[in-house]
Amino acid sequence: MVTATVDTQPKRLTIELEPIAEAITTIRSLDWDRDRFDIEFGLQNGTTYNSFIIRGEQVALVDTSHAKFRDLYLRTLTGEIDPKTIDYLIISHTEPDHSGLVRDVLELAPQATVVGAKVAIAFLEDLVHRPFERLIVKNGDTLDLGNGHVLEFVSAPNLHWPDTIFTYDHKTGILFTCDAFGLHFCSDATYDDDLEVISPDFRFYYECLMAPNARSVLSAMKRMEALPPVQMIATGHGPLLRYNVAELTGRYQRWSQEKAKAEDLVAIFYVSDYGYSDRLSQAIAKGITKTNVAVEMMDMRSADAHDVTELVNRAKGLVIGLAPASGPGAKEAQSTLGTILAAVNHRQTVGLFESYGGNDEPIDPLAIKFQELELTAAFAPIRIKDIPTEAIYQYCEEAGTDLGQTLAQAGKLKKIKSLDADLEKALGRISSGLYIITAKKGEVSSAMLASWVSQASFQPLGFTVAVAKDRAIESLMQVGDQFVLNILEEGKHLGLMKHFLKRFAPGADRFAGVRTRPANNGSPLLADALAYLECQVTSRMEVSDHWIVYCTVQDGKVSHPDGLTAVHHRKVGNYY
Repeated sequence: MVTATVDTQPKRLTIELEPIAEAITTIRSLDWDRDRFDIEFGLQNGTTYNSFIIRGEQVALVDTSHAKFRDLYLRTLTGEIDPKTIDYLIISHTEPDHSGLVRDVLELAPQATVVGAKVAIAFLEDLVHRPFERLIVKNGDTLDLGNGHVLEFVSAPNLHWPDTIFTYDHKTGILFTCDAFGLHFCSDATYDDDLEVISPDFRFYYECLMAPNARSVLSAMKRMEALPPVQMIATGHGPLLRYNVAELTGRYQRWSQEKAKAEDLVAIFYVSDYGYSDRLSQAIAKGITKTNVAVEMMDMRSADAHDVTELVNRAKGLVIGLAPASGPGAKEAQSTLGTILAAVNHRQTVGLFESYGGNDEPIDPLAIKFQELELTAAFAPIRIKDIPTEAIYQYCEEAGTDLGQTLAQAGKLKKIKSLDADLEKALGRISSGLYIITAKKGEVSSAMLASWVSQASFQPLGFTVAVAKDRAIESLMQVGDQFVLNILEEGKHLGLMKHFLKRFAPGADRFAGVRTRPANNGSPLLADALAYLECQVTSRMEVSDHWIVYCTVQDGKVSHPDGLTAVHHRKVGNYY
């Protein structure tokens, strides 16, 4: 293994060069300290951007790297291979973290033929701004590099970019998948040696990036079945999957089937390479999927009119990102919008958001048009006036959750009524305390009333709390996150209980009118609580509609030594 490093204090960037199979080498760009990514979800363990060199009689480079690695990556690439010998540059998709150096590579290797899906090639024309040789491939097409390295391409749109393709090397059994099956996890380990360590990040990555495209995941995996056995998955982010291929692809299959079975569907239309449309739409999608409502995303620039109509007809809700009024992709996006307007019906709900691309179509005329068509507003139009911040992404996620909860409400009531009355009353006799969980990460803060809390360990001191998947605060309770458990006092709890029980609008300040002070970990402490515990999330376990979060205690104090914890008694056990 060859390693290169650059001192970018306080951010640490390194490059690793390592052979992974016969005549195949990976260039792994390790971004050790990156703590936000894509839709601005938090990263606990950094990330990597993986690129690959395949040497047959001809040479192919699969993907490049993030622009922040320009000097390190180009130095490593040219030290390993003469760029003039690169015959093909395969573009898995054109998202900048993988294609950020395509222009630079083509300057060093102008003879290289760029290989990609039709949509990818169109996107690259706007990205590269120079002539280049191209080869458009579709599902099932092959490219023979010689020496047995026959590459077969698998169409995998929306994973998580509209132009995604997988590349399978028939000689080694390696499948190059870019974003799919990846994870944001930076370490010296090239492979998935420790399944237990990477599992939380693998699941979190899936929920943030792949869950909103679960149907597309299943379609891609169906196409993968036509390939010979996959020996290794060479991902675009994180360790390569070598030891747990069947286990981890099986998880994708199972999770995606669960998402796809949802009775309700929201269609999200966006423009992938315009402004912040992709990131904002992903944040909204993440909020929707937390409510067990399915999501299908479609790029307005490359959408087929028949597919648009079919998707709108199936969807109960629509979310639309404003497209450019002019310039590249504007004509196609406006055509897609016209198809959407022609297909909607008055029983649907719709939400609109600006993309902050500098040339957005005005939002109000479109909002009025949907009002005239008698569609229900899913949420107030999201107006982006500056570069989106953590708070804006959280707002978008909460808006998506509100939409999903509204659509799922009827199904929830049906399930509640289906439970045996005696059973639900017996379950309701399990009493519990009353607590307020408060958390702050960056500029985003949140809170929720909790009652399913129980001490779980002495060494270290720890407890568990059950958090419903559709709670806004769930995004702030990932492994490594910190929060405060505020314990309410019997006889003095009603004010706080009522405040945090009410429904908050997306982005609303949950602490308005409540006395707080900052804890050592930065989360709000409630001044009127009986006691508090400062905690860190150690692990999470999924149990259908909740996450069981195990936390270790770092600090705590009782404000009123003679006070008793408020206790909650329910009449039934199948809803709060």
